[in-house]
Amino acid sequence: MWRRRFSSSASARRGLAERKWEALVVGGGHNGLTAAAYLARAGLSVAVLERRHVIGGAAVTEELVPGFKFSRCSYLQSLLRPSIVGELELVRHGLKLLKPIASSFTPCRDGRYLLLGLNDENDHLEISKFSKLDADTYPRYESQLHKFCEFMDFLLDSSPPETLHGDSSLKNQLKGKWQNSVFWASFLKHALSLGQKDVVEFLGVLLSPTSKILNNWFESDVLKGTLAADAIIGSMVSIHTSGSGYVLLHHVMGETDGARNIWSHVEGGMGSVSLAISNAAKEAGVHIVTDAEVSELMIDDSGTVDGVLLADGMQVHSKVVLSNATPYKTFMDLVPNGVLPDDFLCAIKSSNYSSGTTKLNVAVDRLPQFQCCRMGQPKVGPQHTATIRIGCESMEDIDSACQDAWNGVTSRRPVMEMTIPSSLDNTISPPGKHVVGLFTQYTPFKPSDGSWEDPEYRDSFARRCFTTIDEYAPGFSSSVIGYDMLTPPDLEREFGLTGTVVELQH
Repeated sequence: MWRRRFSSSASARRGLAERKWEALVVGGGHNGLTAAAYLARAGLSVAVLERRHVIGGAAVTEELVPGFKFSRCSYLQSLLRPSIVGELELVRHGLKLLKPIASSFTPCRDGRYLLLGLNDENDHLEISKFSKLDADTYPRYESQLHKFCEFMDFLLDSSPPETLHGDSSLKNQLKGKWQNSVFWASFLKHALSLGQKDVVEFLGVLLSPTSKILNNWFESDVLKGTLAADAIIGSMVSIHTSGSGYVLLHHVMGETDGARNIWSHVEGGMGSVSLAISNAAKEAGVHIVTDAEVSELMIDDSGTVDGVLLADGMQVHSKVVLSNATPYKTFMDLVPNGVLPDDFLCAIKSSNYSSGTTKLNVAVDRLPQFQCCRMGQPKVGPQHTATIRIGCESMEDIDSACQDAWNGVTSRRPVMEMTIPSSLDNTISPPGKHVVGLFTQYTPFKPSDGSWEDPEYRDSFARRCFTTIDEYAPGFSSSVIGYDMLTPPDLEREFGLTGTVVELQH
């Protein structure tokens, strides 16, 4: 389905070399496609060069088990800015969001559970099962974070202030100073609207450990563990790490159709997001070519970019090149030696790209049934549409899993964000069967007790995840038909996602 949409034919590739483009985008991920669409809508000639056979980068749908379509990397949609959805008319171009019935489901080993997001009244009842005080406090906690999100909306939707260097014309310098003045004036206005007390609390959220923030608000282990899971997702940090509170806020910033903190599934998988953006880009005139790996940026003797060199030797010319690759991949691998300042390269080298995430995409022959929550069994219930928290019954559980990884081994009890997109989307699996996504933590890039290149080591971690789920949903392991596994090295190799401290690799 995806391969047919884009061309890597000889004629398409010849078209790349036959003209000088006004902008080239390296990488056909959703960010690169978005940039290409806006540039083309502004009247520029734009080409996108994607290394893989399929566009989308980490927002991609692939059928790896016959009949089952997996969102291989990213798996829920919430942070795509509403302005982009509207301006690029992504709904018209095929984007269809599927709201979950509930937002969060945390099963417990003692037979209890916490189900959030049905409505405010139900949230109060659910949290009251663990703490009446927390149930009364939770609306104020949400209101405070949503207030901070409104401030973050301004930052996310604004052009950031920047200082012009070099031989910028007087006109451009004056324009830049005016734009910066407008930004800082708006920034001050938004800060004043918060008030001194809220600004102090806002900075506290940005800089504090998640554990400190949640301990200040709540007393229930299950509620704190459920909320803390959002603060460490995709990272190699602990809930006790300063600054992890920002990630907590980051996961409340998103929205679906104007509703805050709603993480939606996408009909057809996350590749449908990229496909809708690419449709908008193509309508604007963007030329998208797959199987086109860029090996190096071409830079002339004056230090000016002149395009890119493809892995097969083809030269594609442009005075502007945007990179959708990681900073390390862009500046260390694609930019020729001797072009960039040493201090800049040192900063890129010393950046820590560590990720403790392994993604498991699982095909199952039946819907998982959680023994603590049998609403509507065996049919789809609210809990199946929610983000399911496994191993998040307390902040201590999360911290213990992190400490294992910091010690060089995969977590003995992995922390998992489990989703079942087929509970809402009947286009991605055969009737009666389901797609399950497991975003698992923590897994070191280079484990000290084995290697991700060893099939037995890989399988042992997958089985550990499945048997952990068995504790909450008996029989899950036996329902598995097949699975796709992406460890940190796999994510780096296949998707170009730099995934470890670079000194370990080079």
